[in-house]
Amino acid sequence: MNAIPTLLNRKPLPESLLLALGQLLGTRLSTSASVREHHGSDISSLGPVPPDAVAFVESLEEIISVSSLCHAHDVPMIPYGSGTSLEGWLQAVQGGVCIDVSGMNQIIQIRPDDMDVTVQPGVTRKQLNAALHGTGLFFPIDPGADASLGGMASTRASGTNAVRYGTMRENVLGMTAVLADGRVIQTGGRARKSSAGYDLTHLLVGSGGTLATFAELTVKLHPLPEAVSAAICTFPSVDHAVQAVIQTIQLGVPIARIELIDALTVRAINAYSKTSLREAPSLFFELHGSESGVKEQIETVRLVADEHGGQDFEWAVNPEDRTRLWQARHDAYFASVALRPGCRSLTTDSVVPISRLAECIEATAADLEENGLLAPIFGHVGDGNFHALILVDPDNADEVARAEAVAHRLAERAIAYEGSCTGEHGIGLTKRDYMAVEHGQNAVDVMRSIKHALDPKGLMNPGKIFG
Repeated sequence: MNAIPTLLNRKPLPESLLLALGQLLGTRLSTSASVREHHGSDISSLGPVPPDAVAFVESLEEIISVSSLCHAHDVPMIPYGSGTSLEGWLQAVQGGVCIDVSGMNQIIQIRPDDMDVTVQPGVTRKQLNAALHGTGLFFPIDPGADASLGGMASTRASGTNAVRYGTMRENVLGMTAVLADGRVIQTGGRARKSSAGYDLTHLLVGSGGTLATFAELTVKLHPLPEAVSAAICTFPSVDHAVQAVIQTIQLGVPIARIELIDALTVRAINAYSKTSLREAPSLFFELHGSESGVKEQIETVRLVADEHGGQDFEWAVNPEDRTRLWQARHDAYFASVALRPGCRSLTTDSVVPISRLAECIEATAADLEENGLLAPIFGHVGDGNFHALILVDPDNADEVARAEAVAHRLAERAIAYEGSCTGEHGIGLTKRDYMAVEHGQNAVDVMRSIKHALDPKGLMNPGKIFG
């Protein structure tokens, strides 16, 4: 699969550093090969590149100490949450110490009146929503995996609810972060707006561990809707489905989720999740609001779907049916990989203005077919984001090369359509070559300057974003 650019200046950890970290953490410092390999890989198509050691930290003070020690010894650091990221964010291409914050999983304070919560970075989204039970509030960002909030902020995650509730960018109010040299910074705050200086919170959100390690986050909460209704509807083609999405959004229907899956993805889901969905391009909808409002929205969506050839419109109102429907959608990645046992998935991630979405998906599907590649297509079409999971034999060099070429053309196509080469997975290792294409070299130079100002030794997750 994609080559890992392990750099030649990788050096073993100094014994003095290992001794100091061992005294600090005891058995929570691991140099075990299996632990290191686990922490040197994500769920992308890239192979593992292990760090030299894994530090399981449990407090802000321990993050400070580990960072200070690594900085003093010029050793790289890679923050780690739950390991569910893509694009090679966790591969330790220069070795170093992985700072695992998963043990920092305390919910510090829930403030129902202000609709916010402060958490440690290892808290997962499911854990947070379980803790919010009975408050009338929830945390809506849902990338599918039960990711940690620190990791979600680090990659600027979004997911199925982003069309209504936004991404992590819109939902992180502030944070406590530790810089490479151990300095602590507090960014943002609990007020819903501020014009006091540079917006450091949103500089760090999406930085992928290249600027700091997160120790605490304050995020927005949202009211649980009075009524929720979900539905699935099939269409004659992907274009018909996307046109229905565009019209629904243009009509101002406050859709909470609207997901596209192509016929191949439906086949995969049916086999994996034991469902019996019709094998045709389909939209999954979810509507939130008052009882009367949701009923009106249902009627509008049904009329729009009918206009674009929608069939088999099936609504799921009770929680069990909704859960089953969305679990099937969340299983799409694993279902797709199961279509071809022994394969690896080269997972793409592009986003375009919604008016160009059908065109971009059609061009991508044609490119995949011309190259004889099996690739389910699905995505968060409400905000123009879709994925193609290109299933390839990792031992077939020609097939891998064809897949990588298609992924390259998709990234360039999305940028040419005034979109982005990544809507939610981030740059990591695999998309560094598109930074200047998408942003221009001047903007990339400014980003490099910021990186150098906060991390002059280049120790925070080196090799990512810029190379």
